[in-house]
Amino acid sequence: MPRGACPERHEILRYAQNDTKRRAGNDKGMFFGSFQTAFRIVGEMPGNLREKIRKYLAKQAHLPSVGPVSIWTILFVIAPLGFILYFSFLTAGDFGQILPIFTLENYQALARPVVAEVFLRTLLFSLATTMICLLLGYPLAYFIVMYGGRWRIHLLLLVILPEWTSYLIRLYAIRMLSGRAGLINSALLSLGLISSPLGILYNPSAVVLTLVYGWLPLMVLPVYASLVGLNPSLLEASADLGATPFRRFFTVTLPLTKGGILAGIILVFIPCIGDWLVPLLMGGTKTFMAGNLVYLHFISAANIPAGSTIGVALTAIVLIIMYLCIKAGGKEATERII
Repeated sequence: MPRGACPERHEILRYAQNDTKRRAGNDKGMFFGSFQTAFRIVGEMPGNLREKIRKYLAKQAHLPSVGPVSIWTILFVIAPLGFILYFSFLTAGDFGQILPIFTLENYQALARPVVAEVFLRTLLFSLATTMICLLLGYPLAYFIVMYGGRWRIHLLLLVILPEWTSYLIRLYAIRMLSGRAGLINSALLSLGLISSPLGILYNPSAVVLTLVYGWLPLMVLPVYASLVGLNPSLLEASADLGATPFRRFFTVTLPLTKGGILAGIILVFIPCIGDWLVPLLMGGTKTFMAGNLVYLHFISAANIPAGSTIGVALTAIVLIIMYLCIKAGGKEATERII
């Protein structure tokens, strides 16, 4: 066999040639490449040879494997993103129709001060939400793992229990609690702590705090998984070497849970950057985020190409953040996300 040749390829070709000769008198001029003959040949092949064929084809296509997950990803992730990318280069008609006229005006519109301000606000809100979730979620997960004991599962259940309720219902509940006639203002007025209702809603703080409330469990869960998988003997060894609890945390616990932290950052940042309900219900028109622009272009203005352009920009930002976090966290960060 020549150097560098693929043994699977030679075995496949040899089997096909022998089968062609054997079936020459039966197929009566049927072309070997027809679907009927090909399916019959593949079906009668030994199992190990079929596996070699699959691996050979996957290798030639530069794919690790072709299976249900790959098909699902292509149909429901890559294909929709491809359509959005295609629409972003088209033109919207006067009545909302999509005209097949190539243009870059939609991308040039991203540089307008109004749109740039919305994107900057979106990034700031998303980063602030992610950092607050990290500062709150890591100590919470640490407490559950280290001091939860036999109540560990019950405490974790309390963290994820709000996620079983509709996101919209939870937002309206917070809005009712925080309104001028809500429970919080009513309680403070009854106690005499304030003389007039507080303006809790319709400001940036209300948007960020509501985002923290909504996505905090997505930070707790991967950090919890990292802490549970931590080897206790490493902590005992560091204590035997004289490390204080403070130093033990920053030299052993924190570095070994880096993958869970980065996975939590990805899981919180992605829904925050595309959220449009929280700014709409809790912040008003002065705190619009990029998700609200997509909603306005698609639903109100019927300008699908412009909305697709903003979606492409958001996707690019998300991919960059995911790449940086996965590169910094390595295999562990990918496992925590999955």
